[in-house]
Amino acid sequence: MTEVGSAAPTAYDPSRPNIARVYDYLLGGKDNFAADRAFADELLTQQPQLRANAQANRAFMRRVVRYAMADGVTQFLDVGTGLPTGDNVHEVAWSADPGARVVYVDNDPVVAAHAQAILASSPGTAFVLADLREPADIIAQAGASLDFTQPTAVLCISLLHFVPDDVQAAAIVAALTEPLASGSLLAFTHWKYLPSDEDSAQSYSGSVATIARRGEAELIALLPAGWDLAAPGLVPVTQWRPPAAGPATVDGIRFYGAVARKP
Repeated sequence: MTEVGSAAPTAYDPSRPNIARVYDYLLGGKDNFAADRAFADELLTQQPQLRANAQANRAFMRRVVRYAMADGVTQFLDVGTGLPTGDNVHEVAWSADPGARVVYVDNDPVVAAHAQAILASSPGTAFVLADLREPADIIAQAGASLDFTQPTAVLCISLLHFVPDDVQAAAIVAALTEPLASGSLLAFTHWKYLPSDEDSAQSYSGSVATIARRGEAELIALLPAGWDLAAPGLVPVTQWRPPAAGPATVDGIRFYGAVARKP
């Protein structure tokens, strides 16, 4: 692991729920505290399928990485990576090509500390401690490890719903994708809001992070202008190129995913 940038991890408060640790708990990880587990369990009483959604989200990421590798894209910029919790981007990519390069990005010092420890023995990976709201800084730092004259896959998995302003979210996507070469990919997943979710949305926004209320039209609008939407388009994450034959499970799946390619 090559740490990019000079930002250092700072103290954190284990008594308050944390996005990365809550997600880690939902995925069955061990890097979480009682406050994270209690809050996640509260959310699960409101949305019993939340854990299944988190796992489906992770499976989508793995399929996207394999899709990118098959498409000849061997560089990845994983923005908002969260805590390393098994089958990470570099592990999936290296199963196809050990020369693939991955830069992980997160603004959470908890994630930074774990990344420094876990990725230390993983050459070809790098970690950037940076804020999604400063995408130009992300690109500048990641450019020390990735060659943006070659196709790159930008992954924004379960991330953009934490940017509630539509204009700001679209501007972030544009800033992350405009410098990329032809043949590059953008993959994102996003919680699809329904009015019946308002209680959960308010609970999450009040305890962890403000969350966006977007339907399908607003999600499509986040894609970079002029990019080609890969089949099957914007769909529940379980329906995006499922690995097995037959219909994919969609009951209770509220995360939608898409992949677009730069012409």
